[in-house]
Amino acid sequence: MSTSIDLINQAPQLLHIGNLEAEEGWFKRGGGTSTLSNPKPDRERRKLMVMSVLIEHPTEGLILFETGSGKNYPEVWGAPINDVFARVDYDESQELDQQIERTGHSVKDVTMVILGHLHIDHAGGLELFRGTKVPIYVHEAELKHAFYSVATGSDLGVYMPHYLTFDLNWQSFHGDFLEIAPGLNLRHAPGHTPGLCIMQVNLSESGTWIFTSDMYHVHENYEDNHPQGWLARDHDDWVRSNQMIHLLARRTNAKVIFGHCAETLSKYQLAPHAYT
Repeated sequence: MSTSIDLINQAPQLLHIGNLEAEEGWFKRGGGTSTLSNPKPDRERRKLMVMSVLIEHPTEGLILFETGSGKNYPEVWGAPINDVFARVDYDESQELDQQIERTGHSVKDVTMVILGHLHIDHAGGLELFRGTKVPIYVHEAELKHAFYSVATGSDLGVYMPHYLTFDLNWQSFHGDFLEIAPGLNLRHAPGHTPGLCIMQVNLSESGTWIFTSDMYHVHENYEDNHPQGWLARDHDDWVRSNQMIHLLARRTNAKVIFGHCAETLSKYQLAPHAYT
């Protein structure tokens, strides 16, 4: 008899859907900080990758985890933010619909979208699903915070109104844990945003994978327990979520894939390669 751990997902594919560059202080607390003895330190700029994950699930169909920045990202975001988080090394093949086509599928084949959080570089591609019945799963706390932020302007810039619309099939979930499909688990991990969730995927050959969204931007956040920089929202929540993820990864011997770490992603094969 199959259990949820036995009925596992098949063929997850890592989609490379863009590149960004920004000052390291956004991602690592204290990055580039001046001191009395070194008033003008080197200010490192960090190159980042934007990614999505496509999962062929045996019972639920084609599942997409996060959607990237969407089309015309620099124009949509506008100055000065598109200069702070600059798109670099762009190629049309990085567009979400074209990356999905590399796997032999069409964006129209997607049966479910899961969002780790709703910042524009993870949810901007939702425009492809407007007016469809494809369910968009996101934590209740994240959905409320994103709409509130746009409506009041309290966190405008990282959340944008063009993809927070009523013609998307929003499906919020609640609590700390959700087995959204057999072998596919979501865990609430606030800190970067109030409703951020990580995704745990169980595979037959390569084992457990944890996709952290922006709970960790770069590998130092996780490997060195180095808190996030200027993009952090709640440090105490981040510390608690960090402990939870470390314990989960140790218990499952998981591969941990961070939200934007180009160095980490370079160790893995991208689509059309499929892990099993």
